[in-house]
Amino acid sequence: MLGTHFYNQAIKKTVVGFGTLFNNMTVEDYNPVNPSEVLGKQKVPLGYGPKEKFLTRLEENPDLSKVGTTFPRMYFEMTGITYDAGRKTSPIQKYRTVVADNGDEVRVQFVPVPYAIDFTLGILARNQDDGLQILEQILPYFQPQFNITLNFIPDMDEKRDVAIFLNNINYDDEWSGNFNDRRIIDWTLSFTAKTYIYGPFNQSDIIKKALVYESVNNIVDRTTRLTYTPKAVTDIAPEPDGDGIVDALDTAALGPADDFGFSGEIDTFF
Repeated sequence: MLGTHFYNQAIKKTVVGFGTLFNNMTVEDYNPVNPSEVLGKQKVPLGYGPKEKFLTRLEENPDLSKVGTTFPRMYFEMTGITYDAGRKTSPIQKYRTVVADNGDEVRVQFVPVPYAIDFTLGILARNQDDGLQILEQILPYFQPQFNITLNFIPDMDEKRDVAIFLNNINYDDEWSGNFNDRRIIDWTLSFTAKTYIYGPFNQSDIIKKALVYESVNNIVDRTTRLTYTPKAVTDIAPEPDGDGIVDALDTAALGPADDFGFSGEIDTFF
């Protein structure tokens, strides 16, 4: 059962989707005499990794490292993943999609499994105003959640909204030692993304007949079988049949995207 290779990149897409939310932050410098005058604008770099990665590089070689000259900056990382039982659905449910360029091919897949992925987003700044500028560009969107839409399975045309919750905010002003030491202000935001993880999808045939068996008062020796098959309701058969008459040729030409009704037969067994 296990061991069949598949990779839908659901976790990777969630990580990329989360990071994309914060990849266009900017800070502006204002004229202290005239606060309405903008002296310059700087885009805030965003990197994946823990805070220690950037701080260690800065401390070891502040002259050569770009990190030492690109403050403020932001970082984020995935910190955990847990099963989300509150969003569980029946594991035997499936959904299907019809391949657009081939009406005879149907792909089927079990419903996804809900998981919660935890993220940490950090803001590193040299002064308080830069950090607050970035923070205020984030907080108004989370009340306490913000939804993003991810195209999880393009082959299944499966798109879902992923809710990202802001859990808490921590503040740390790392300024110890003498006045020659570098000051680093760190805002740390904790998030949880309510995402989904998918299994493999398979090709399936189109259902063209449904059989329903009914019995009266649980009398097994008197059973009624109802047979339902699709029936064309418009003249859709290609030429030379396009005569405006709906007949068996039109029913044979039915595709999944066509409008159709049903024809039924009843058989009773004693």
